[in-house]
Amino acid sequence: MKRRKTGKICMGAAALWLFLLCGCGAEAPRLEDGALSRENAWDASEAEPESREAGAGAEGSGAGENCWEEERKAEGQDGQTGAGDSAEDPGAEAEGTASEPAGVASSEDPKEDDAPQEVTLVMVGDILLHTRVAESGRTEDGGYDFTAVFAQMKEEIGQADIALVNQEVIIGGEELGVSGYPAFNAPYELGDALVDAGFDVILHATNHALDKGRKGLLNCLAFWEENYPEETVVGIHESSEKSQEICVVEQDGIRIAILNYTYGTNGIALPEDMPYAVELLEEQRVAEDIRAAEELADFTIVCPHWGTEYTLTQTKAQERWARFFSENGADLVIGTHPHVPEPVEWVEDTLVYYSLGNFVNWTSGTVDGVANRMVGGMARVTLTREEDGEVVISDWSVEPLVCHVEKGFGGVTVYPLAEYTEELAGRNEIVSQDADFSLEYCLEVVDQVFGEAARGPQQGRP
Repeated sequence: MKRRKTGKICMGAAALWLFLLCGCGAEAPRLEDGALSRENAWDASEAEPESREAGAGAEGSGAGENCWEEERKAEGQDGQTGAGDSAEDPGAEAEGTASEPAGVASSEDPKEDDAPQEVTLVMVGDILLHTRVAESGRTEDGGYDFTAVFAQMKEEIGQADIALVNQEVIIGGEELGVSGYPAFNAPYELGDALVDAGFDVILHATNHALDKGRKGLLNCLAFWEENYPEETVVGIHESSEKSQEICVVEQDGIRIAILNYTYGTNGIALPEDMPYAVELLEEQRVAEDIRAAEELADFTIVCPHWGTEYTLTQTKAQERWARFFSENGADLVIGTHPHVPEPVEWVEDTLVYYSLGNFVNWTSGTVDGVANRMVGGMARVTLTREEDGEVVISDWSVEPLVCHVEKGFGGVTVYPLAEYTEELAGRNEIVSQDADFSLEYCLEVVDQVFGEAARGPQQGRP
């Protein structure tokens, strides 16, 4: 059983500036617990940004024990517009004071000498609450219970030191109406199920983040803060101050920065009074964030919501973004949005999972390729601190998954593909929407897309 986070530490970057100014900037500073305050700020570029506009772009365009959060830009600074094709391609034209030390929320200070040398992390893809997925969680008393969705994966998720999930749809609660495609909204019980399953980091920067507008986003953030303050929520913000923070999760002495962005919000404008509400893929902002994260953490993960839906291979724009992330210092990239799996490869010194596909969905579509949407993957990565202090990827892989759907309460669940049977595949009701679906078909998709990564742990960088 993993150790749950005991609290959050918010650290400001002015303290980082002090390290740099006093000559400690040759290496990323090793920051002590409790030495930093959330009141500090650091503008990584010192450039005057343009105002942030709406995230346009149509559908298909294009853990640990502490959480350190770093204010990344001066108060009130907004990013640039990043949406549609310009957000998809970093080569396209973008539209785009020190304070006294504060206390910490955690009751324990990690002891560096006692820290193990490895941290394991996992991440799964899109949690899509299509109408029939929502119906599968409806209880007799009128509430919701989605524990069945995660039941077959809960043990594996819980065994990881840090578990991330792409929460595709906003969790705005029943007061806004539970709804499926195209304007999704989930009941709060879905959030309960994510926590029960063992996820530590919730990624919310998706093209559906504003499906229920300002109210949906604020309801979602309030749900997490009021019910599960120990969970790490990234990608959406309730205030300008929060949008200036970079989250670094610490597990057993290894600090891991996690950045989350989306290509757009389906043409829904960011609220006029909340231009910071959703993290968008904006070249200048992303570069500044990665550079700041590299100073604060031992390892940096970027989780972009990108690509073109339903394509089993990455786009040229994804490849250009991957190079951009790598050139600016990202160590690991794990992508979502295409709703089908895409390959895994090294881009220079950065491991890139282009798409993990869906974790759960039950689309109403009947077009060719629907079967591909039922196949996903869980990224597995082990981080190791080497003798020189550098944290590197020591092994990595993908565990293939399959989404099983049957009508009735608890009828939607996700299995490891290795445990899926011909009998279960025959009962999967997606067959009525795509006759190609079968256990053999799922295995073929995995072999075609993930290849060696799905056959067991791969050792570091080839």
